[in-house]
Amino acid sequence: MIRRPPRSTHCISSAASDVYKRQPFTLLIIDSIMAPFRVEYSGRGELAERQQVLNKVLNRLQKLSEQFNVAIYMTNQVTADPGAAMAYGDTKKPVGGNIIAHASTTRLYMKKGKGDQRICRMYDSPSLPEAEVVFQLAEGGIVDVGD
Repeated sequence: MIRRPPRSTHCISSAASDVYKRQPFTLLIIDSIMAPFRVEYSGRGELAERQQVLNKVLNRLQKLSEQFNVAIYMTNQVTADPGAAMAYGDTKKPVGGNIIAHASTTRLYMKKGKGDQRICRMYDSPSLPEAEVVFQLAEGGIVDVGD
């Protein structure tokens, strides 16, 4: 079932809860958790309020997950980090700051590789070490590229 909440930030968790009551599910996928927050709260002047509302939404989602044993998978956006320009490596960072980081159990960072390849890096996990895998999306599904 695919559902778009009627209003974005304030309704994400309540829409999920309403849908669960009508038709229980075990996996909730939220595509681009930060997109509605970036639209509704623009500029640094609204950053504190945005983070507070985001924190409330994530807490409600966490309660939904724990109460009904629902796995929640969220995608997020990245942004350029001007302070990382002097460092070597990737200069992108996840949008949402520490609020998103603390609410997430396991974080993966995916990026485009060579050609049709994709790279998935274990960014943060309480039980798994940092690792990186290269894979490819094909007609038959996900293909392990290997070393």
